[in-house]
This record gives sequence, C-alpha cells and structure tokens, in this order.
Amino acid sequence: MLTTRFPDGAANWIDLGSPDLAASLAFYGGLFGWQPVPAGPETGGYTLLQLDGRTVAGAMALDPERGRAGWTVYFRSADAPGTAEAAGAAHGTVVFPPTELRGLGRVAGLKDPAGAAFRVWQPDPVEGLDAATEPGALCWVELHTPDVAAAAAFYHRVLGVQTAGVDFPGGVYTSLYPADAGEEATFGGIVSTFGDLVGTTPEWLPYFGAADADAVVDRAEELGGSVRLPATGVPGVGRLARLADPHGYEFAVIKGDPAQDT
Repeated sequence: MLTTRFPDGAANWIDLGSPDLAASLAFYGGLFGWQPVPAGPETGGYTLLQLDGRTVAGAMALDPERGRAGWTVYFRSADAPGTAEAAGAAHGTVVFPPTELRGLGRVAGLKDPAGAAFRVWQPDPVEGLDAATEPGALCWVELHTPDVAAAAAFYHRVLGVQTAGVDFPGGVYTSLYPADAGEEATFGGIVSTFGDLVGTTPEWLPYFGAADADAVVDRAEELGGSVRLPATGVPGVGRLARLADPHGYEFAVIKGDPAQDT
C-alpha cells in the first residue's frame, strides 16, 4: 500500500476536476468527512481536501484547456520536464508542459500510449499528500489498460517503476513499485480491461481506504452516487467496491484486511 515517503515514481497526489465543484465537495465531504480548504488565490481556486487537518486530495473546477474531468493520479518526479520529455519519446502525449503551482509544486499533464491520463508532480516544496493507507485517504492506484505488458514498459521507461507478478484467484496481478524502494513499497497495479468488472476506457482508478466498505457503498448511494462493483471480498486483499460519484467519476474503496470473509 501507499505511504507518505513518496520515492520517485510513486503516486504522491490525487485531485478531482469537477463541472460543479460545490456539489462534488458536498458528496465527498458526506462520504469521507473531507473538509475543503482553499489553497490560495495564487493557485487559481485550487482546493485542498483535508481529513483531521491533513491533506488527502485536491479539487478544482474544470479548466477547459488543462482540466480533466474526474480523478487524476499524480506520480512523484524529481525532474518534471525530463519526465514529460521521456513520455513523449515513449509515444505518450504531453497534454500540458511542466507548470509551476506556486507554493505547492511543479506539474505536467501526460497520457500514456493507450490514452490513460496521469500527471507528474515535482515537489516545490510539497512532497505529496499528508496521509495515505487509512480510512478516507488514498491507499492504492490501479491502471486499467488493454495491454498490460505495453503499459508496464511505458511506465518503467517514463517513471522508472518496476513490476512484479502476484498470484491471486483467477490469475496473476501485475503490481507496481518504485525502482529504488523495492517490492515492499508497492503502491499500485495494472489490470487488463475486460467485461463488466473494469471499465473499457484506459484509466487510473484511485482506491480510498474504508473502515467498512459496505457502509461506504450504502452512504455513496444515499448521496447520489452509484455502484459499479458491489462490495466484494478478495482473499489476501480485503473487501473492496467500485463506485461512481453523481457526475459519474469512478473511484474505489477498500478495507485492507486479508482475514476478511469472502
């Protein structure tokens, strides 16, 4: 699972682009207890989402030129321009070049060759989120893509991340970890898009921790969200569910407990 140590290549930030920011803040506030805190006028209206005074995500109104609807995962880079250049050389797309967010960091918007959007974050001075792998905080990221091997090669070249195969019921799961940190720092995975269990559009799916995944599912529906995959026990992992907020932007929740009944 994720930690807040954030070695290069690891997921270190996440934010939401919404056409109705107030409605989105109300939904996620009601679901996770997040409190919105304006990041300051110099950030163009960016909002920090905090839990017990610690930042667990960001949010912004959609910018037609640079904004992306839904959740976007960021990965730490010590050199955002170099990472953007590497993405282009590996047949990815530079959506927008490295840009300074004063008081926070430097960010570049990218897409991999399959079209999955992501961003890289160069700390200046903010290293990343203040909390991870606990209820209401980001704990895992998962790439859904049509070609797992090609995606693994791209992210290795661009972010330097390594992959490992993990045996699970139904097949082998491809996990991701930073090259300089080892498999104990695994922060995400790659899965193939197929059937109804995952979406057909290449994307990075964030997982947030939950003390009770079933209760979060019920609360999401009460708040106007929808269920894409009901709460399900996965041996050796825990209990997880895939949801969508009222705008249709997808995310997942997980109670990480290998002893969880299935």
